[in-house]
Amino acid sequence: MLWNMNKPTPVDDDDELIVDVTPQTPRRRWRRWVILGALLLVFALIRGLSMYISALWFGSLGYSSVYWTIFRYKVVTFLVFFVLTVLILRGAFLLLERIFAASALERRVIMVNNQAVSIAPARFVRPVAWAVSLLFGLIFGLAMKDNWRSFALYFNQPGTEGADPIFQKSLGFYFFTLPVHQSISWWLTVLAFAILAAAIIYAFLSSTQKLKTAAAATAIQRTGYVAVSCALAAFLLMLAWRTYLSRFPYLWQDHDSFSGVTYTEANYLLPGLLIVAVALIISAAIALLNAFTKRSLRLLLAAIALPLAVFVVAVMLIPAYVTSFIVKPNELGRETPYIEHNINWTRRAYGLDRIEMRDFEADPSVEGLNLQANTSTLENIRLWDWRALQDTLRQIQEIRTYYDFPDVDVDRYRTNGQVRQMMLAARELDVDKLPSSSRNWVNEKLIYTHGYGITMNTSNGFTAEGMPQFVLSNMPIESSAPDIKITRPEIYYGQKTNTDIYVRTKQKEFNFPQGEASNFTAYEEEGGIMVGGFFRRMLLAWALGDLSKLPFSDDVSSESRLLMRRNIRERVTSLAPFLVYDSDPYIVVSDTGRLYWIMDAYTQSGTYPYSRHYRAGDQSVNYIRNSVKVTIDAYNGSTVFYVFDAQDPLIRAYAGVFPALFHDAAQMPADLRAHVRYPETLLKTQGEVYGLYHTQNAKVFFQREDVWSVARQAQSSSQDKQQQPEALEPYYVITQLPGEEVQSEFVQILPFTPASRPNMIGWMAGRCDGPNYGSLLVYNFPQSRLINGPAQIEARIDQNAQLSSQFTLWNQQGSRVVRGNLLVIPIGRSLFYIEPIYLRSERSPMPELRIVVVATQDRLAYGQTFQEALTNLIGQPAKPAEQKQEGQQQQQQQKPSEEAGPSPAQTPAAVLPQSTQQLINRAAEELSAYQRLTAEGKLGEAGQKLESLKKTLEELRKGSNK
Repeated sequence: MLWNMNKPTPVDDDDELIVDVTPQTPRRRWRRWVILGALLLVFALIRGLSMYISALWFGSLGYSSVYWTIFRYKVVTFLVFFVLTVLILRGAFLLLERIFAASALERRVIMVNNQAVSIAPARFVRPVAWAVSLLFGLIFGLAMKDNWRSFALYFNQPGTEGADPIFQKSLGFYFFTLPVHQSISWWLTVLAFAILAAAIIYAFLSSTQKLKTAAAATAIQRTGYVAVSCALAAFLLMLAWRTYLSRFPYLWQDHDSFSGVTYTEANYLLPGLLIVAVALIISAAIALLNAFTKRSLRLLLAAIALPLAVFVVAVMLIPAYVTSFIVKPNELGRETPYIEHNINWTRRAYGLDRIEMRDFEADPSVEGLNLQANTSTLENIRLWDWRALQDTLRQIQEIRTYYDFPDVDVDRYRTNGQVRQMMLAARELDVDKLPSSSRNWVNEKLIYTHGYGITMNTSNGFTAEGMPQFVLSNMPIESSAPDIKITRPEIYYGQKTNTDIYVRTKQKEFNFPQGEASNFTAYEEEGGIMVGGFFRRMLLAWALGDLSKLPFSDDVSSESRLLMRRNIRERVTSLAPFLVYDSDPYIVVSDTGRLYWIMDAYTQSGTYPYSRHYRAGDQSVNYIRNSVKVTIDAYNGSTVFYVFDAQDPLIRAYAGVFPALFHDAAQMPADLRAHVRYPETLLKTQGEVYGLYHTQNAKVFFQREDVWSVARQAQSSSQDKQQQPEALEPYYVITQLPGEEVQSEFVQILPFTPASRPNMIGWMAGRCDGPNYGSLLVYNFPQSRLINGPAQIEARIDQNAQLSSQFTLWNQQGSRVVRGNLLVIPIGRSLFYIEPIYLRSERSPMPELRIVVVATQDRLAYGQTFQEALTNLIGQPAKPAEQKQEGQQQQQQQKPSEEAGPSPAQTPAAVLPQSTQQLINRAAEELSAYQRLTAEGKLGEAGQKLESLKKTLEELRKGSNK
C-alpha cells in the first residue's frame, strides 16, 4: 500500500508534530487496477486458448467427455477450496476485527525518527486481511486442483473386500478415502494456524494501545485471551485429526527386516499416537475453558505442554524402551505375526499369490532335451541380440540418414502355418537428422511428415553373409511371406515423432526415396484437427508458436489438418495422465496390414498395507497391476484403452470416472489381441520381489536363509565378461512349458540364482497367449544337484581354449567381439543354453554373427551356425565318469566331450626333437594354415592349428634356452 504524505501536517495543542498518513490518490489506485486487470485478461486469454486447443485435440480422438470430465473436476475442486478458504479466513478475520475494534484498530500515534506519526491500523489491516484471504484461497485452490484425482476416485470408489490386520480397514480406505482425509486435514490445519497467528497479532496490537484506566486494560487483555484461546483450540483439534491420520502410514513403512507395522508400533507407538490425539482434544477443551472462564496465560501454556509431554512419553520414550529391552532380545518371536502379515500382503500387492508352483527336473543329459518333440522351440531360438540387430538395421535398412530405428521388438507371427518368433523395428523419420539445407518450415511441417514401414526378420535367420533373414524389408515394403503384408506403411505416430505437422495440404508429402527420384503421397484419413477458417487458423498459429508462417502459407487450406502430440508416449499421457506407462511400446502388424503400437499401462500405489516398496521402472511402488493395454494406430493416431484386469480396484474407480475412455479386453480386435504380451517391466518387478518373498516361512524370511536373485551375466559391451556382471533381462521365447500340452507358446522367462551364488535355482515364466495370458508359473530346480547358471556357462566359454584364443585374435585385428545375451531355455526335461557371438569391425558398427555357442549341464559346443553347433553338441556323447580315467590317453588326441566344436583334424602327436630351422619352418606353415582356415570360417580346424603353433613355439623356446 502506497501512502501520500504531501498534505499539511497538523500541530496539536502540545506542539507535537503529527504526520497524517492517508492512502494514495484515487487516480493512482485506478491505474493500478487497470494494469492488474490487463494482466489478468492476458492470463485468461492464454489459458482459454490452451483449453480451446486441448478440447479440439480430445474431440478429434472422440474423447471430449474425458477432457471435460477432467476440466470439471479441476474447476470444481479449485472453486470449492478457493471459496471456502476465502470465506473461512475472511470470516475469522472479520470476527477478530469486531472483537478488537475498540482497541487494536483505533487510530494511534507512534514515534518515527523522534516524530509522532498518527496511523489508523484499520486502514491497512482490513485490506491486508482481504489480500491474505484471497492469496490463501488462490494457493489452496491451485494445490487442491492438482489433487483432483483423489477426489474423483473418492466419489467413484468401488467396493473392496478384506481388511488390514491392524486397523481393520478395507483396501478402499487406503486407496480412496485416506488421501482425501489427509488433504482436507492439511488444508484445515494450515487455515487454523493462520487464524491463530492473526489472533496473536490482533492481541499484540491491542496490548500496545495506551489506555486511561486499568479496567479498560484488563478488558482488552481478556479479549485477547478469548481470541487466542479459541484459535488455539481450533488449531489443536486439527492437530488431533492429523495425529490420528498419521497412524495409518506406518502400515507401509519399510524397515530393514520387513515392512509394515512392527510389534512395538502395533502395541505401543500406534496406541501412543492415539493417546496424543486424545491429549490434543483435551488441550483444545482446556483452551476453550480458558477462553470463557480463567483467561490465564498459564492455562494456555498448559494446553500446549500437555500433548507435548504425552508425545515424548508415549511416542518416544516407551517405544524406545520396548524396542531395546523387550523386542531386540526376542526379535523373531515378537515379530513373527507381523512378518507373516508383510509376506502375505506383499505377495498380494504384486500378484505373487496367484503364482502356480511346479518342480522342474533339469535333467543334465542330452536325452532330456527330447529334441524330436521340441522342434518348434529349436526353430524359434533367438540368435539375434536386439542391440546387434539394431546396429545392423541402421546400416542396411535406414536407406537415408534421416531415418532411424529407435527400438527392436520381439513378437510372434503365424506364417506358413507355423508360429514364428520375429523381431520388428519401425523405420521412423527423425527431422533433426535432415540436412541443414533442408531444415525449413515447409520441409519440416508439410513435406517430411512421417516414417515409412518396418523391418521384420526371423529371430534365428541369417544369410550367408551373417545378415538378417528378412520377412519385411526395404522401401517400398517387400514381403517374403505371403500371409504377412503391409497395406498402410506410413508412420505418422511413433516414438520419435515429436513435431506438429500439417497434412492434406497442397504440398505432396515425401514417402520414401526411390532411385534418383522420390515417392510422394498424401494423407488420406480424417485424423487430427481441421485448420478451418481464418479465426481458427490464427488461434492454432498462436497456440503452436507459428504466427509467422501458418497464417501466410498458401499451401495450408481450410481443409488441411493439424496432427499434434504425435509422440505416442505424450499422446497417451495427455489422454490418461493418471496411468503409468511402460517404457517399451512395440509395433504390431494387423491382419489387414495396418501398423499399430501397443503400450502397457499400469495402476500403481505406494499405500498398500504391509507391502514392501520396490522400483517399477522409475517409480517406487508397493502395489502394481498391468490393468490396461493401449493401442495407437500409427497412421491416424486413433487411441483405444482396453482393461485387462477388471479386478483391480484402481482401474474400476477410473472406469467409473471415465466410462467413455475404457473398453473391455474382449473388445480388442482378435488380430491385435494375438500380439498382447506379458510386460517386461512387470515381470522384472515381480521377479525382484519374488526373490525375497517366495519364502513364506517367517523364520526363514527373517534370517534371510533362502534369498533368490535374478540370474546375472556379464555385459555384452564389455570385453572382459567377468568384470561387469548385470542382472539378466527377461526374454521372450516360443517353447512348450514343462507340464503343458501346448507346443508353441509365447512366454517371457526370468531365471533365478541363490543370492551371491552363480548356480540356478529356479525360473519364472509369464504367459502371453490366449486364456493363459497374465498367469505366472515358477519352476523350482532340485535341491540335490547343482544347476549351472548363466555366469557359470559364460565361465566355461571363457575357459575353452579354442574360443578364448579366437576371441583374443579377433580383438587384435581391428575388430571387436560382441557377445549377445545368454539365453536359458527349458526344453523337454532339461535346460538349453545358447549365446551368439558377433564380430564387429572398428570401421563399421555393423556386427556379424560368427559363432553360436550352445551348452547343456555337462557339454558345450559351438559352430558357425546354430545347426552346426547343435550337431556338435549332440553328436559326441559324454563318457561316464568311471571311463574318464581309462580314456584319458585317447582324450588327448580328440576333442573333449564337454567342450565340443566343429570336427577338427586331430591334434598332431608329439614330435621328435628337430633342428631349429625345421621348427621355424613348421611354425610358419602352421601360422599360414591358421590364417587360411580363419578366413574360410573353419574355426574348429583353425583352433587346432593354433594349438599346434603354440606347441611348436614352446619347443623353439626350450631349444633356445639350451
